Parts: sequence; C-alpha cells; structure tokens
Amino acid sequence: MTVLDLDGPDARHPGLVGGKAANLAELRAAGFDVPSGFCVTTDAYRRAADAAGLDEVLGRAEDAALAAAARKALLAVPIAPDVEAAVAEAYERLGDRVPVAVRSSATAEDLPSASFAGQQDTYLNVVGTEAVLDAVRRCWASLWTDRAASYRASAGIDGHEVALAVVVQRMADARVAGVLFTADPVSGRRTRSVIDASPGLGEAVVSGAVNPDHVVVEGSTIDYRPGDKAVEVRAVPGGGTEQVAGSDRRGERALTDDEVRALVALGRRVEAHYGAPQDIEWAIDTAGAVRLTQSRPITTLHPLPEPSGPGLRAYLCLSLAQGLTRPITPMGIAAFRVIGAAGSRLGFGIPADELAGPSALAVAGGRVFVDVTAALRNAVGRRIVPRILDVMEARSAVVLRKLMDEPAFAVRTRSPWSFARRVLRVLVRYRVPLQIGRALAAPAAARRRVRRVGDGLTAALPPATTGLERHDRALALLGRVFPVLPTVAPVAGAGFLALGLARALAGPEIDARTTHDLLRSLPHNVTTEMDLELWQVAVRLRADDPSVARLRAGSGPLPELLRDELDRFLRRHGHRAVAEIDIGVPRWRDDPSYVLGVLAGYLRLAIDGDRASTPDAMFARGAAAAEKAVADVVARVRRRSRPRALVVGWALQRTRELAGLRETHKDHLVRLIAAARTDLVAVGAELAGRGLLAEADDVFFLDLAEARSALLGADHRDVVAQRREDHARELRRRHVPRVLLSDGTEPEALSAPAAGDGALVGTPASAGEVTGLARVVLDPADAHLEPGEILVVPSTDPGWTPLFLTAGGLVMEMGGANSHGAVVAREYGIPAVVGVPDATGVITTGQRITVDGAAGSVLLTPA
Repeated sequence: MTVLDLDGPDARHPGLVGGKAANLAELRAAGFDVPSGFCVTTDAYRRAADAAGLDEVLGRAEDAALAAAARKALLAVPIAPDVEAAVAEAYERLGDRVPVAVRSSATAEDLPSASFAGQQDTYLNVVGTEAVLDAVRRCWASLWTDRAASYRASAGIDGHEVALAVVVQRMADARVAGVLFTADPVSGRRTRSVIDASPGLGEAVVSGAVNPDHVVVEGSTIDYRPGDKAVEVRAVPGGGTEQVAGSDRRGERALTDDEVRALVALGRRVEAHYGAPQDIEWAIDTAGAVRLTQSRPITTLHPLPEPSGPGLRAYLCLSLAQGLTRPITPMGIAAFRVIGAAGSRLGFGIPADELAGPSALAVAGGRVFVDVTAALRNAVGRRIVPRILDVMEARSAVVLRKLMDEPAFAVRTRSPWSFARRVLRVLVRYRVPLQIGRALAAPAAARRRVRRVGDGLTAALPPATTGLERHDRALALLGRVFPVLPTVAPVAGAGFLALGLARALAGPEIDARTTHDLLRSLPHNVTTEMDLELWQVAVRLRADDPSVARLRAGSGPLPELLRDELDRFLRRHGHRAVAEIDIGVPRWRDDPSYVLGVLAGYLRLAIDGDRASTPDAMFARGAAAAEKAVADVVARVRRRSRPRALVVGWALQRTRELAGLRETHKDHLVRLIAAARTDLVAVGAELAGRGLLAEADDVFFLDLAEARSALLGADHRDVVAQRREDHARELRRRHVPRVLLSDGTEPEALSAPAAGDGALVGTPASAGEVTGLARVVLDPADAHLEPGEILVVPSTDPGWTPLFLTAGGLVMEMGGANSHGAVVAREYGIPAVVGVPDATGVITTGQRITVDGAAGSVLLTPA
C-alpha cells in the first residue's frame, strides 16, 4: 500500500516503518493528542526513485554532487497516477481544503543513536490537493539534501539503503508552540524538564529564528526566563507561512504556570511510554488544548549505569581514566569484572562474585564506571581519591572536588579506620613496605625480581585442549591480573618516594622545571624501550630497498628482512595494542598493520631526517640533561649542607634507577590479558566451527558465562548481532562523561573550562614550547604523522606511544601529569599539555598551534 492512515488498522501496518510516521501512529494509538492524518509510505518513494533512475544516478559513492543529481531527478519525475489518486483521496477525508503539515519521515530518523532532526524538509500550512502532492515530491527530494547526506555519513548509515515516507497531518491552530526536553540536554539531568516556547507556529523555535522563552522545571520549581520573541511564524490564509517581525516582548510570558505543568506532565507520559528521555515538539491551540506533534529520543545523552545503591550516586569513568574513549567489548567488560572481583576479595577482603564483579563496578554505553560515592562521603577517601586522579586524569579530580560541596556527598564517615584497615590489608598481604625498602636498598635486585614476576605470569597453568578447558584457563589467567599490581608497582613507587624525599630535603632547589628534567629519559621503562626498539628496526631497514619500497607502498607481501625484523619485534611486544586493556581488541601479533604504519613513518625520518632529531639522539640528550640536573641539585644543596646533599644525591639516583618501572605493571597486566585472549579466540573458533557463532571474534561480544553456555550448546548469534550494532553505535560517540551522577547529571558540563587570550588551557605535562602544524588523530590505526607535527588526540595508552617518537609535541584531552602520554612525552623531551577540553573538536589538522608544556596552554592561530 502506498497511503496509510495514522489511525485504526493502518496504524499497525508494516508499511509504517521507522521515523516519525511510525512514532506518530504509535502515539495516537496510545491515546496521545496527536493531530490526525495519513502517511505516504516508503513504497511510493521507492517507485518514484525507480522511475527517476536513482540507482543509476547513485552508482558511485555518495557525495554532494550526486546528492544534487538525486534531488533533481526526484523533482522531475511525475508521481504515479495511483499514488496521486490515493493521496488525493486521503487528503479529502481530512476535510475540504484543510490546512496540513507535510513532513518527511526517513527510515533512518528518530533512531536511539541519531535523531536526524531537521535533516529532511517539512512544509507547513499546505492547502489543496495539488499543493499537497507538490510538497510530497519535495519531501522525497529532501532525502538528498547535502546536510542529510553528510549527517548519514557521519552516523555511519548507508544512504543507498534509506527510503522516505511522508506524513500529512492536520495543522494545529497554534497559539503558542515549541520544544520540550524531558531531560536537560546540556547537563544530562533526567529529573529536569526544559521548555522553549514562542507565540505562533513551532517552526520559529525549531529553526532558531526566535529567542524564545526558556523554562527549566525541576520538581515543583519553575525557572522561567522570557525571551524577546521578536519573530513569529504564522499561517497565511490560503496556504503557506509568513515570518512576522515584532517588538521585544520580554515582558510577556508565552506560557502560564499551569500550561508549563501540563507540558511537563505530557513529557513524562511520553517518556514513560518509550522508556527513554524524549525531544518533543508541541503546540497549544486557541482552545487551550496541548497537542503533541512529534517525539523522538534525545540522542546525545550518555546511558546511565544501573543503580548501585540508594540515593544520588557518583560514578567515575574508569575507561577514561585508563585513556580509553572507545567502548569496551562485552568480553572486555567481563574481564574487568573478574579482575575487579579479585581485587575486592584479595586486596580489600570484600566478597565479590567472580563473574559479576564488585558491587561498585558499573557499566553504561560500553564504558566501565566505578561508584565513588562511598569515597566522597569518607573523610579519608575524599582526600586520597582526587590526589590519585591528579596524576592520572586531572580533570576528573577537579570534577570530584567540586562534587564534595554538594550536600548529597557530604562526609558521613569521619573515622579513618574503615578505610585505613582496607589499605593496611593490601600493604600487609603483599608486603608492600618490605618491597619498597628492598628496592631502595638494592635497585638492581628489585628489577630482577620484577623480571621474574613477568617470566612467571603464565607458569603452572593446566594444559587446555577443549573449548571448556580453554575457557576456564582464560578465567584463571584473568584472576592473576590483580595480584601483579601490588607485587610489581611498589618498586616504581619506591622511586617516586625517593623523589619526594629529595624534594623535601632540597626545598626550592627542586622546582617543577627541575622535576621535569630529573624524570627525562628514565631507564628501564618498558614502553620507551619498545618504541626505541621499533626505531632501531627502521634504522636497520633503511638500507634494504625491498623493505623501504614495501613500507612506502603500504601493502603487498613482506620482504624477508622486514618479515624477520617484524617477527623479532612482535615476539617481545606482540601482546600490545591500542586500547589494549580491552581483551576484545586484536593484539599487534594478530594484526601488525599499525606497527607497519608506524615503521613507515619512522623510515621517513631515518632516511630524510636530521640525525640530531632522531629518537635515540633525543633520548640520549634527555638522559644527559637528567644527569646534569641531578648534579646541579646536589651541588646547590651541598652549599647549605654536605650531609643533606649526600642524601639528596642518593635519593635522586634511586629515582632514576626505579621510577622507570612505572610502566612495567601495565605491561604485565596486558601480557595476562593477551594470553587469556588467545584462549578465548580458540573458544570462538570452536563455536564458529559448530555453527553457534558466525565467526570466531564473535566470542568477544559475549561475556564469560555466555561463552560457557555456548560451549554447552546455547545459540547466542542474535545476542552477538545486537551487541555488535550497539558497539558500532557507541564507537561513533564523541563525548564520554568523566563523572556521571545517577540522575544523569554530568557535573563537568555545568562549568565552562578555563581559557584565556585565545588559548586552550590544560595540565602542564612536559616542559618546552613548540609551534607547528597540528595533526588530529582519533584512531592511531589510521594515523599518518609527518615528523615534527603536533599530535592532538583524545587520549593515549602505551599502544599510541610509537607515534610520539616523530611528533613535535602532544595535546591530549584526557590525562594528568603522570598519565602514560605525559610520562612518555617527558622522556622523549617533547612539549605536552594534557587534560585540554575538546581539543580534538576545536583544533583542526593543518592548523598552526603553539604548545607551551610548562604553562599548560595551547595557543591557536586561525585554521
């Protein structure tokens, strides 16, 4: 059928698929006051598209020129006679030349992940059959506006698969109209309703042509801020609309308090019907009736974690704190639960189910959050947690400190003993003070102990041949992850304690700049060692013409020398990856294309670059600068006290010998995760071979319990398909909240970031100043970084750091002064600023910027 009513049996017809047509029919069926009308279905559009030869026009990739050609073709084709007759008949049933709204309804709009608001056209106050038919044709053509084609591309939707229905509805005789959000679209607060209202048709508000009244409602409180309402869109007798300019009307309210409350109540009913916050268009007619003209999901809100306790809760995004903006696979989240359960049980003596994880761990939008409410309400916890975040993810620390002023997070536990008892349990169980003392006494022996821990990570595991055995072995490997942290990290911690001792004794002789120099080019850092090893591979390959040609081409078989060098590198570092804390992400040994891409960049520098600017030369200069800084500090302190100078010199040497191991525990954790991944890949292969999964990697879209049930015969292919779709949608999400409250509020959104004099401001991470061209990189797998370009990224983990060797500077949205990116930038001596809000959105590739790593500022010049 080509025309369907929005009422009666037609409302349940499969032809009303997707978009506002289906939504409006559903809302009318649910009893909401939605203007009556009919729908010209997607079948009619497809017939018009076939008649216009649209497939031939779109035979090439979609772009602006093709979109224009598609519009032209659809506007030129006549509407099929039977469709024309059906539209005319349906229109006449509404009344004699009744004014209607003719509205586009694409199959890909009003989705949970993409609203498509305003991307296709709407025509208001259309009067007469010929005018309705013309508006239908123009709606079809609007599927191919440049803005709609671009929006589809950014949302990952194939435009060739999209079709368009057209909704024709009676016009509401609007006295006032506007938009209602059932959650605050800025802060995310789900308990708040936000209304924009202006006299006349809602088009003035939706299009942004008017400064409307702005109303925020929370509970019984109405915050009403009148706008000037100087523009009004009105229906013109006989058809069409006009925009009428008037005087400033701030002294008048478009809505009474009763009307505001009626709108809020309507919004809550619609939200309850759909089970999600809604973006609603509404009108109040001259009789005072509230009419619902459209409802769609608010697509920009981040999903909420399941409540982990009573009252208002605060959740810290652990994914972001680990430098990960992308969603984690379901199996990756399952691994977090196992690791967290082991930490809760072994470290703090708090029972936790092995597969469910600790109660404080929560998941939303494929990201892992931790409930920090108890820490904020504890006198000791609220001091310690932000200080830890100061060096890991500084902006999260700022947000948490502001939350401490909220009554909901006031201190409830002042005694330090409950918190201290749990910390002491970890210190005693893993002999942390003894480890620190032994490391300070004999650094070389401590490093050998850490190496032995790494060598024994996968020792004494039972053999595994069946899928169930491999599943259980993967679970056992993940159970070994947490104990590595208190076993290995104290050695590096001893180095930083030594630095603290030196600073306390030296006083002003060790300022921020000197500290930066002291920590440059630290030895025994597994991440920088890995990057420099890869650089040496490039040096060895530069004289081998076949290898050079293959790396420059970017594809083709690997020449013998390149293959041998790559295999040698991957034998030691093939367990690494970008986003490596997610067990579902392929390792470099699974897919070395990223490593080959980095090698190609290194090769350009090895062949054409200045010898003084090569990574090994810069690292050597950094080490020399650090040794000089140690000597200078000791000399200055000696002038005041010779015994004190001896202690300061000893402490700084211990810092140099031990602090570089701060990356080792992460490397060990990733080795265990990679080993567990190998077993799970085998489980996936078995399930795919038995027809229970479509492909082996589908196992990473199950959790551990589901993988076991699949091995016992359960078919989870539908679950996997849905989760892959959800994961792909979340991959497109650009903004992830650092801290999220259980009512949906994102506290950081309530305060604007600091800035001044045209500069972006963040946290100083690596001193120095550099001016150069920016290279914005969202995914390092697709990165092409020219030597000297300034790398601008959302976040980094060790898998990103090979790019640092050729970068002129670093700007990072996430992180703190001691995050991975900051540490590696200091060791390579490149200026870096981290924790810069929305850096990848504000800065564009090719824009000249100046990074001042000591001041923590990024100065922009026009793009």
